[in-house]
Amino acid sequence: MALPRYAFPQPTDDLAPIVAEIQKRHDETVQRLQQWIRQPSIAAENRGVNEGCALTMQMLKDAGFQSVTKLPTGGQPGIFATLDAGAPRTLGLYFMYDVKQVDPAEWSSPPWDAALVDKPGFGKVVMGRGAVNQKGPEAAFIAALHAIRGAGRKLPVNLVLVAEGEEEIGSPHFPQVVRRPEVLAALKKAEGIFMPSASQAPDGSVTLTLGAKGVIECELTSSGERWGRGPEKDIHSSLKARVDSPAWHLVKALSTLVSEDGNDPAIAGFADKARPLSAAEKKMIAVAASRMNEEVAKKSLGVKRWIHDASFQESLDMLMSRPTVNIEGLVGGYTGPGGKTILPHKAVAKLDLRLVPDMTAAEALAALKAHLAKHGYGDIDVNMTGGYDPNSTSPDAKIIKVEETVYKRAGIDPIMLPRNAGSWPGYVFTGEPLRLAAGHFGLGHGSGAHAPDEYYVIESSNPKVQGIDGAVRSYVEFLYELAA
Repeated sequence: MALPRYAFPQPTDDLAPIVAEIQKRHDETVQRLQQWIRQPSIAAENRGVNEGCALTMQMLKDAGFQSVTKLPTGGQPGIFATLDAGAPRTLGLYFMYDVKQVDPAEWSSPPWDAALVDKPGFGKVVMGRGAVNQKGPEAAFIAALHAIRGAGRKLPVNLVLVAEGEEEIGSPHFPQVVRRPEVLAALKKAEGIFMPSASQAPDGSVTLTLGAKGVIECELTSSGERWGRGPEKDIHSSLKARVDSPAWHLVKALSTLVSEDGNDPAIAGFADKARPLSAAEKKMIAVAASRMNEEVAKKSLGVKRWIHDASFQESLDMLMSRPTVNIEGLVGGYTGPGGKTILPHKAVAKLDLRLVPDMTAAEALAALKAHLAKHGYGDIDVNMTGGYDPNSTSPDAKIIKVEETVYKRAGIDPIMLPRNAGSWPGYVFTGEPLRLAAGHFGLGHGSGAHAPDEYYVIESSNPKVQGIDGAVRSYVEFLYELAA
């Protein structure tokens, strides 16, 4: 308890009734989040997505959005919602209602139970798929709207919300939502767009990012039928002496995509347009490296060394500036107990390629296909399942300045980095024709996104980290600061 406590100052007279309402509605807020988590919505499996969309729409209506519309796409539906408070300023919001797949056997608490469990070092958390990515932060924002209205106040800004149900598969149809004429017209009135997040690390610090890498998610399939060599069905492995292997063909193709150590992309033309870090970005990274704890970062990732045995600052430089070629998974032949002695007729690799400004997904995909063809692997089928361009926002943008102000008011001096090494489809907002500033914001903590035992802190025992009520208040503060 001798550690510094990060907490908001006493609320002003204007906000005091709202803060009281947040506390009064604590149980309601938690139950709403639990209800949301208990509804699976997995785009990759086409599981519960329509039900997840309907539940999200109802929650938005309950929170005061006057217009909530389901928008069909070539895939899972999107949502367009507006809340007109008669305010002079408008804020854009990005939500996602889909979540990643789960293997229940890997979880200590069933992923769809949304159970409240005690987590040492953090306090009471809700555990379940989507708890932190993104239903926890989004539910906290919705709770902020309930608290403002419950206190008898009008929202200080108007809201324009767009949501999708395919973020976890690379947002392949999200442009169809945003680029509808009525959605573009509404978003053009916005000061910027933001995505709710649980931004606090376990030590209470916050890293504020000014964009995100782009991504291509794709499947590379090698088959005897398409190759014209190897078998058209699985055959006995003894026949390898005279029959080509589509699995080895794929492995050899994959090895051409990167350097010998597997770390540097070797696809011709892939990174030609990658923008080097500016002097200002390098300085930003150096400051961040001096404030972050390298050993904590390594421990959280379960690694002992960075690639090329780089220093911590060099590793951050690479994280911010380098495109990547990553194998997510390899599948081919028999992988069950014991051996099966087959020569498989097909093998599949799932890849993701991360992109930095000024690369584009379309050009990167073309470079990948051209590279494979040039090296004699043009028969390998490349299926892009999702992806999009990188996005960037200026540190001087109003929405970023508002985020900084609210964090500092809570006693936190945020660490700033040029971009997130992960990806979200912010390019549809920051690019043409909208050119909106975009950012992530929100106090609170959670972890385990895409992993077992995903959680979001409800009642914090860590004096440096806000629980869900503190997260709700951070959104109230954000909305009023933007209005001011």
